[in-house]
Amino acid sequence: LISVRDFGRGIPLGKVIDCVSQINTGAKYNDDVFQFSVGLNGVGTKAVNALSSHFLVRSHREGKSMEAVFSQGKLIREKSQKTSEPDGTYVEFIPDKEIFKKFRFEPEYIQKRLWHYAYLNTGLILEYNGQDIYSENGLLDLLNEEVTEDRLYEPLYYRGKLLEFAFLHTQSYGESYFSFVNGQYTSDGGTHLSAFREGILKGVNEYSKKNFQGVDLREGIVGTVAVRIKDPVFESQTKNKLGNTELRGPLVQEVKDAVVNMLYKNSSTANSIIERIVFNEKLRKELAAVKKEAKEKQKKISFKIPKLRDCKYHAQDKADVGEKTMIFLTEGDSASASIVASRDPLTQAVFSLRGKPLNVHGMKIDQLYKNEEMFNLMSALNIEDDIENLRYQKVILATDADVDGMHIRNLLITFFLTYFEGLVLNGHLFILETPLFKVRNREKTLYCYSEEERDKAIKQLKKGIEVTRFKGLGEISP
Repeated sequence: LISVRDFGRGIPLGKVIDCVSQINTGAKYNDDVFQFSVGLNGVGTKAVNALSSHFLVRSHREGKSMEAVFSQGKLIREKSQKTSEPDGTYVEFIPDKEIFKKFRFEPEYIQKRLWHYAYLNTGLILEYNGQDIYSENGLLDLLNEEVTEDRLYEPLYYRGKLLEFAFLHTQSYGESYFSFVNGQYTSDGGTHLSAFREGILKGVNEYSKKNFQGVDLREGIVGTVAVRIKDPVFESQTKNKLGNTELRGPLVQEVKDAVVNMLYKNSSTANSIIERIVFNEKLRKELAAVKKEAKEKQKKISFKIPKLRDCKYHAQDKADVGEKTMIFLTEGDSASASIVASRDPLTQAVFSLRGKPLNVHGMKIDQLYKNEEMFNLMSALNIEDDIENLRYQKVILATDADVDGMHIRNLLITFFLTYFEGLVLNGHLFILETPLFKVRNREKTLYCYSEEERDKAIKQLKKGIEVTRFKGLGEISP
């Protein structure tokens, strides 16, 4: 059971049932009451109601309360009465097991979302299972929480009426951002994020009287930006990317002006930023020669990327198809055979690693490009230069469920976190959960992901049982 209680004004008592069951109802349709929202149709509460075996809503308002109970979206009962409870709304629900066969709520994800709300609403106190979640300094607190080591300077922070941002540089490679629109986390960024990045560059260039390139400024940067706008337009229903192009100009200007102002007030920070940019520029030029050599070497071997079985569509294609694209990284050809045979060639690619990948911990980045196997992997993902052109929406580590497989998985995670951290932080990296056992008799075959599931399967099938322990993906039939 999940329960939520707020202490706002409460849903108007005569509209409680409509607001949780009828589309196109609620304060989002009154601009005087609700100016900044993410959704347009007020679907959220209605969807939860429809997909719950038990759903209860209770509104407290001016000494009176209205309660309604639903099951699978159908009204079961309603009740009005006097109350001494403070104004606000209480909701509880249980997901419908007929729809969600095996559901569980992950505290880690719930807490992360609540912390986002706290950062975006300074002074708001949220209580989760007895723990207070509260932020005094907004996005500055978010950045301080996320970046605790390898800082080159303290974060630069700006807060305006409709725009808030903070950023700093670290000694790490890559770039990572946390972007928000009206409280919605936009993992794929969009107009506001691109304007934020451009505004920082223009601000630094104006202050320094230089013409630095964006790629040199962004190496090692960690930033967060939030905007509040009317009528946001997202590129898909998941609302991961903002598409309002008319916002770009004003946002770039406001970010640039704020950055210039902060740099003049913090000359030591400004010097640290410029030093990092100059270092990045030098490193980029050195790497360009190494990359050219690696690409020339690859061309002599093959015009195609070795061991890549590509798919037809890629992440940069139209949203509905691009979001479905993925690549499986497997151990060798035998392990990839089952995935190749059963994949969807339109949206699923496979890249076969040759043995254990390079351990890049503590390694200089130029050595990475000189390693043929790691360069082929970067080429397959199209991230030799940066992660902007990542070829697939999901990168899935499909290693064997044994000690060697775990080692390879850890080496790959180290590789991505060290040089392409943004790929991980933006939610593109996944781990394939592979079955450990196959339990079958003449009538039925069950795949099990733990010893506990194996034991249950044995009891379920009872007689004539054959149990297979998988050592690798290559043993699993398509």
